[in-house]
Amino acid sequence: MDRIFRMLVINPGSTSTKISVFDNRKNLFTDSIFHDAPELLSYSTVSDQLPMRMKVVMDFLRENGIDINEIDVFIGRGGCAYSQKEGVMRIDRKLYEDTRDDKGGSDHPAKLGVMMAYQLGTEYGKPMFTVDPTNVDELDDIARVTGISGVYRRAQSHVLNQKGVAKIHAGKLGKRYDECRFIVCHIDGGITVNAHRYGKMVDGTEGAGGEGAFTPTRIGSVPALELARYVKENGEKKTEELCSRSGGFVSHFGTSNSDQIHKLVEEGDRKASLIWNAMIYQIAKAIGEMATVLEGNVDAIILTGGLVRFRDIIDGIEQRCSFIAPIAVYPGEVEQEAMAYSVLDVLEGKAEASDYTGHPVFEGFMF
Repeated sequence: MDRIFRMLVINPGSTSTKISVFDNRKNLFTDSIFHDAPELLSYSTVSDQLPMRMKVVMDFLRENGIDINEIDVFIGRGGCAYSQKEGVMRIDRKLYEDTRDDKGGSDHPAKLGVMMAYQLGTEYGKPMFTVDPTNVDELDDIARVTGISGVYRRAQSHVLNQKGVAKIHAGKLGKRYDECRFIVCHIDGGITVNAHRYGKMVDGTEGAGGEGAFTPTRIGSVPALELARYVKENGEKKTEELCSRSGGFVSHFGTSNSDQIHKLVEEGDRKASLIWNAMIYQIAKAIGEMATVLEGNVDAIILTGGLVRFRDIIDGIEQRCSFIAPIAVYPGEVEQEAMAYSVLDVLEGKAEASDYTGHPVFEGFMF
């Protein structure tokens, strides 16, 4: 009889903490706890949220009658360490420390997944893994270059969900993921749009770094001089918060709750309608950029993430982008399953896990 592995999957995001317990491929329990921006902004840094997020996890286990001593494997979404390759990675002390210390140059809530998995795995003496963190780096070199010598664009995206839905859609087309050319848009508290070419994310928007469409919590692309003036007047710390925690809807409305904003849109509120439709417009612009990366040869534009539950987002993107390629919609996300199933393949000997190198994938050009 095959062994049953009980896995705890922890997935902290910019507006939620998603938690699941799997017995192999059977999802026993899943919950997603929403955190509005004002709550999260009460913490000076993302790392300061760790006790609160850990309490959310422990409350989830207690409420569902799960004894943490019965967990065989701890799995946490990751990011913020040095950039990594795709796939399953063992969590060790070096990965934990580099994640905690933001060695990759970002401060994204996904980092808390690795930090919680490490703390729990260490305390209870169980294996711990991360899968396809936000800083998987597969960029084409040409996509790294900026107009400032020594300043490069980084790979920061919703890798886990984007690759997960891309593989699902490739299967529906009767192909493998590495045979397809997709534009994948993750649309939720954070928004990223990426060009996937034959199994690699070769370019994309760095949502948490101030690029692409603005989101419920992020500023998106802002003209550099305007941003420089804002930094001069308001300081670096407040500007950094705007990039990933207090921009977008939070800046305009004081909340990251998309349901509240969309209700205003439905009621005909002029400001809410303008801001909401500007977000859709900017997503469409990013899709157009990625279409040029793929030279117009696009098998599908894939829309995924929590905000895809709003039909007007889909309609707005279809209106502007359907001439590029067929549009496929996958509401929500497949991140919990992607983490659990990938780690299970390792536990069952069907795949290999890698070890953290402590060095970025890209360390600069040799000229």
